[in-house]
Amino acid sequence: MARSNFQYEKRQRDLAKKKKQEEKRQRKLERTNSQLSKKPEELSSVEDTGDT
Repeated sequence: MARSNFQYEKRQRDLAKKKKQEEKRQRKLERTNSQLSKKPEELSSVEDTGDT
């Protein structure tokens, strides 16, 4: 009877978990960067209307 290689399986689970966490971190980073790029445009339009 073949034995399971628990260390290999655990390593694969850990790698999958780290990959998922990295993808999540990248999505959050992209979302915050897109929000930051939009905010200066909104602020400039508010400043323009405030001057008149």
